Amino acid sequence: MPKWMTTVGLGCVIGVLAVGIGLQQGVADDEQAGEDGGATPAREVDLKVISDPSHKKMNLTAPDSYKALFKTTQGEFTIKVTREWAPNGADRFYSLVKNGYYDGTRFFRVVEDFVVQWGIHGDPGVNKAWYDPKNEAVVNLKDDKRKKSNKAGTVTFANAGPNTRSTQLFVNLGDNDFLDNEARVGSIFAPFGEIDEAGMKVVRKLYKGYGEPPRQLQGMLAEQGNAVLDEYFPKMDGIKSATIVEDKAKEDAGE
Repeated sequence: MPKWMTTVGLGCVIGVLAVGIGLQQGVADDEQAGEDGGATPAREVDLKVISDPSHKKMNLTAPDSYKALFKTTQGEFTIKVTREWAPNGADRFYSLVKNGYYDGTRFFRVVEDFVVQWGIHGDPGVNKAWYDPKNEAVVNLKDDKRKKSNKAGTVTFANAGPNTRSTQLFVNLGDNDFLDNEARVGSIFAPFGEIDEAGMKVVRKLYKGYGEPPRQLQGMLAEQGNAVLDEYFPKMDGIKSATIVEDKAKEDAGE
């Protein structure tokens, strides 16, 4: 049994989907996750920008719809975002992806038939700003009203209760309708995007041998970065890059 494999009930499941005021990165290899979980991100990222939740580049308004291409150690998948589903979530995701926030990040939670979760940065220096209580006003997103169910393939922000979404995301691997019951789970889990079946085949290949991680993992990752995954979860897959897919027709038209 892996070092930290645990069995959890509903309360713990919701607790692990919940996050503090911020979390984020990992690493990925050009071919597959290795002993260190991966390699370097595919492009340069301005750490000053992604370390500042108040920076204007981290607070962009997203298009009505857009796509984000994720290149991972198991292949590629695309998240199609519909802003109307969850405007605040769609805007935050757009800002994070546009500025390379998820480049080099690692999946830290893969639970078969439940969720794949990521969004904890591998650089503790970046995490520091997102965790600072003084930054809560800019880090924590106001809740969106849920308009779509948490069906398999939908993508949703994790949270720690009302109005606490920051950078962590999860993909629903199954139809997690119980997350739609706000009264029961105590939070609003509002999907803002979805992955098609071809992309989900890639998502379902992500390493899941460790099972459900312990609650304390998220805090340790925020404080220590990738070193925690290297030591305890070296087989976890990672993200080489996450980029916005630009509309070539609009580019050619000069829009």
